[in-house]
Amino acid sequence: MPFAFFASSIYLIIFLGYDPSFLLPYGADEIQSSILLAIPLFIMAGGIIETGGMGKRIINLVNSIVGKLKGGLGIATIVSCAIFGSISGSGSATMTTIGNIMLPRLEESGYPRGYSASLVASASVLGSFIPPSSLMILYGWISNQSVLAAFLSTVIPGIIFMILLSIITIFYLKNIEIKTVGPIDFKTRTKHIGKNTLSSLPVLILAFIVLGGIYGGFMTTTEAAGVSVIYSIPVGIWITKGLNGKNFYQVVVKSATMTGIIMLMLFASMILSRMLVTEHLPEKMTDLLLVISDNKIIILLLVNLVLVVIGMLMDDVSGVLLTTPILLPIVMDFGVDPIHFAAILSVNLGLGVVTPPSAPLLFLAGQLAGAKPIELFKPTAIIIAFAWLPVLAITTYFPELSLFLPKLLLDY
Repeated sequence: MPFAFFASSIYLIIFLGYDPSFLLPYGADEIQSSILLAIPLFIMAGGIIETGGMGKRIINLVNSIVGKLKGGLGIATIVSCAIFGSISGSGSATMTTIGNIMLPRLEESGYPRGYSASLVASASVLGSFIPPSSLMILYGWISNQSVLAAFLSTVIPGIIFMILLSIITIFYLKNIEIKTVGPIDFKTRTKHIGKNTLSSLPVLILAFIVLGGIYGGFMTTTEAAGVSVIYSIPVGIWITKGLNGKNFYQVVVKSATMTGIIMLMLFASMILSRMLVTEHLPEKMTDLLLVISDNKIIILLLVNLVLVVIGMLMDDVSGVLLTTPILLPIVMDFGVDPIHFAAILSVNLGLGVVTPPSAPLLFLAGQLAGAKPIELFKPTAIIIAFAWLPVLAITTYFPELSLFLPKLLLDY
């Protein structure tokens, strides 16, 4: 993807006659922002949390609460993805951590492998919906909007998506033989919940520190990312005991590699977007859409189709970098609030990474579950039809859902 961005930039520089001595300093100046420091820090924190074994404690806590229900293990997977996403800020880290733990458990309990993989793939996207989200940090930086407001814009759509996924799971398993935990008396169950809550407390405290610090005004997003790294290292070493010198080094190397890739893409995308804006591409696309229709509902439908296709073809970070500078001016011309568009963008890119034929996150989950591609299509179609599309529709056409929390908490 960095090479693709650079190749596009070089092509336009050569054939449109732009001066590189103007564009290169512009790109370098744009990426010198303190808010971008939060991205490598959250990547590193997510890697430490993933390696340190914190995900297992979250799963045990959630499973002790809902595990005895039919479909409870699936619901525990969904909720665990949401909680883990709130401390890792990454859908891919959520997939690797929760997926590796839960997929064998789901298969052992009798869940069809295809449905398990589809469920974990979609639930992992909650890592991008529940703040803090690396995608929303990028969006806020590119669009010059409040990162905190962008964080909050996806919370209610994410909660609705969790509820719909849970309902689908219960109905999908209605006629399937599933192993469930036998009846447990109230005292024993309360004891299990208390034990698992105590075990998960260090992980839950991290979520409280990050989110409470950001929205309480005690820390900036970048400072909260740094605190999450500092906090998660001793927890991973001495409490969850999954972190050691060897795998910590691997986390640092992987985080540095990912940071280098993202920064190269940011540099190239700033150069590319500068040229596209100079060539008045957003205005030309707006004129093209007006030829098709001037109805806001139709325009938003077309924008959604474009975003889903982009989400199918590239990773979510690249999708945000490519689409934000082009599509944001267009939707704003039609009266769409920039923070509302943050939620629309997030849901669309999430849908794209689980939608065949590309579906990178879906096929990764299929590999982890040992499911053939043909086993994934039917359950994925059901989840898309009854969870993704409804959430996308209400997020797109009911902006109050995305703007309620920013207005309530930030006076946006």
